[in-house]
Amino acid sequence: MFERIAKFKEFLSKFRRVPDCPAGRVTCVDSAPALLKPLPHLLMAAPLLLFIDSSLADTRIASVRVWPATEYTRFTLESASPIEYSVSTVKNPDRVVIDLKDVILTSELKQVSSKINPSDPYIRAVRTGRFKPGVVRVVLDLKTEARPQAFVLKPVGAYGYRLVLDIYPAVPPDPLMALLEDRAGILQADAETGNAASKMDSKNEEAAKNNETSRKGKPGEMLRLITVAIDPGHGGEDPGAISRRGTHEKSITLAIARKLKAKIDKEPNMRAALTREGDYFISLPKRLEKARQVNADLFVSVHADAYIKPHARGSSVFALSESGATSAAAGWLAKKENQADLIGGVDLDIKDPFLKQTLLDLSQTATINDSLKLGKEVLLEIGDINHLHKSNVEQAGFAVLKSPDIPSILIETAFISNPDEEKKLIDPVYQEKLADAILSGIKRYFTNNPPASRSRMVFLD
Repeated sequence: MFERIAKFKEFLSKFRRVPDCPAGRVTCVDSAPALLKPLPHLLMAAPLLLFIDSSLADTRIASVRVWPATEYTRFTLESASPIEYSVSTVKNPDRVVIDLKDVILTSELKQVSSKINPSDPYIRAVRTGRFKPGVVRVVLDLKTEARPQAFVLKPVGAYGYRLVLDIYPAVPPDPLMALLEDRAGILQADAETGNAASKMDSKNEEAAKNNETSRKGKPGEMLRLITVAIDPGHGGEDPGAISRRGTHEKSITLAIARKLKAKIDKEPNMRAALTREGDYFISLPKRLEKARQVNADLFVSVHADAYIKPHARGSSVFALSESGATSAAAGWLAKKENQADLIGGVDLDIKDPFLKQTLLDLSQTATINDSLKLGKEVLLEIGDINHLHKSNVEQAGFAVLKSPDIPSILIETAFISNPDEEKKLIDPVYQEKLADAILSGIKRYFTNNPPASRSRMVFLD
């Protein structure tokens, strides 16, 4: 068969322009009888040649992934070669149209509608089909008006080329308002619990009243409300470290962060906000920005360490360094964590003004000192429940800690690459102990370093 293909190519090469061709003729053939002799074999090879050329030219989509979240939904197409595309929006009803050039309409694309979750806040359905020769069209039916953002990522880690489409709401949610509504819901739940307690016997009723007084504070008392931003590391396209058993760091960090938030919210003068509340990707600069949007007093980033050798173990706490890492291991870890945006996927053509400000405004010695104090208290508490990888707070250039005015720490809770510590990390009981230890460290820090006053205070009646 390949011999027939070679003869077909030779047949085509014998067509050429000659000066004495009659007017209107495009080509002339030197020796038609000799050329037409192998024609039956050549005609059999022609369709195969065209098929091979088409297969080599077209792009095959290897994977389609959808990451729904309240903040935005990410729609990702992955392939072994770059994807040529165009994106447009259509109104009445709202739709996003993606035209893919020279892409094969594979079963992966045909079945993409099954990947849409009914709870997705922005995408109602997805349709795919051959729009015209050489173009596959993907139509996203939206639930609301949206602002799409598309870009292509080059291969990194285990990923090939990725076409990323982020569907943002036309009016983005307000993180501070969401935090206040969350706080109001907690207080409402407390009130309902107090009403239910009125049915208890007198002894338990008295205990419930004392607990409510402790929760709310004394009548007329002004309490400074402390806000803690909790950052579950990684998420979405970025799984973080992966154990040999297949446990993802992003799942561990989210579970611990949720437990820590629940405990902080139960404190009378504290509230917590998560930088991500589900399995989706948030860029490093965006995590810092979200902490600022809720006026955070502290920033706590939760991670789970990994190393090539399974015997590495223990917990660590890190703060930012302006002048290099305190150890080679700290520098290596910071470099690895700072690559999260490459794996998770950010549009590098968009310049983030907050990141510029953060990188330029590093005159933050006082903030780093506070971070070290916070890290020391948290490390002491964690040392009561787990072996410490390092007995002191280490420092390195972690991008996620570069907030110029918010004390920030990064906690490596344990080594997910260590089988024994992995068992601890996936244990809900141990996760509760970790959350308790982190909260105790935060409270001890504020006992010794009361937060500065603000113009906004919470009046407790």
